Amino acid sequence: MKTVAVDVNPATRAVMTGTEVYTREVSSRLASAAPELRWRFFASRPRAGLHVDVMVVPLSRLWSQVRLPIALAAERPDLLFVPAHAVPFAWPGKALTVVHDLAFERYPRAYSAFERAYLRLTTRWAARRCPLLIAVSESTKADLVSVYGLRPERIRVVPLGVSQPAVNPAPTSRLAQLGLNGNFVLQVGRIETRKNQVAALAAVERLDGVTLAVAGPESDPALAARLRDSDRCRVLGRVDQPTLELLYKRATAVIVPSLYEGFGLPLLEAMARGKVVVAAKASSLPEVGGDAALYFENGADPEQVARVLEVALGDETLRKTLAKAARARARQYTWERTAAGVAEVIRELI
Repeated sequence: MKTVAVDVNPATRAVMTGTEVYTREVSSRLASAAPELRWRFFASRPRAGLHVDVMVVPLSRLWSQVRLPIALAAERPDLLFVPAHAVPFAWPGKALTVVHDLAFERYPRAYSAFERAYLRLTTRWAARRCPLLIAVSESTKADLVSVYGLRPERIRVVPLGVSQPAVNPAPTSRLAQLGLNGNFVLQVGRIETRKNQVAALAAVERLDGVTLAVAGPESDPALAARLRDSDRCRVLGRVDQPTLELLYKRATAVIVPSLYEGFGLPLLEAMARGKVVVAAKASSLPEVGGDAALYFENGADPEQVARVLEVALGDETLRKTLAKAARARARQYTWERTAAGVAEVIRELI
């Protein structure tokens, strides 16, 4: 029986963003997707809710580059699967990783010098080191080809999945506590230039009777302060899951104005909840949203964004059609399908 080692360390972090969610959801389904393989899961710390038997090998710093290779040397797996970029330099065996995006290449100013250097080093190493790579979208595959010059036949596209809500929404009274007393448009994601919250706010300010609610950590404090200066915006910071479910439930529409996404999980999450979504026609977003969302071509033109948003807010027949289409399209994206796609690439390699 072939053995596959999996680095599940991202899924044990306290803060769960896209790559952490991906690692948790895919890893918990790999044994079912490929029961003929022997799976070994490694992390630096335990984590409740991660439904796999994890071998915990502690180290506070440089875990993936130092402690994980030591554990792998003892285990001697046939393949190491890394769900998020960083293939250990000291691992001499076969490896497979997932490239979620090349935002650090497309929008380098959104990252510190250290972050850019680390991401470039680990991604270029993975591109050189792995016989095959998994990309989460055709858009990310195209980036790997154009930016790093990889041959397309070395890249397998396996889209992400989406989970149905696991918790009930918070009480409606929570909205008043957040300063949301009327119609609002929701944007979910880190506050940073690439997410383009400025364009969303400029569009909302051109419409009557609607507020922009931004839910996500503040990566760019200056941008967050700029958003807070508007009485038409509520900067909510990171919210718990019940509050997020309430925001999705009560939002008149969801806007995804990003200049660049490797996949666009917030768009898919909104669609799974039957929301009317307005998104930028950029990078992977049209690939994920298909005909179940409305798009604007130029995120730098607030008038254009406002026109599309106005249609999304006002045409009730269109809203019902989009909500139905959104749920149907989201049903095509399951974590079971993602895990099966990953397992298929692993079989190809071993």
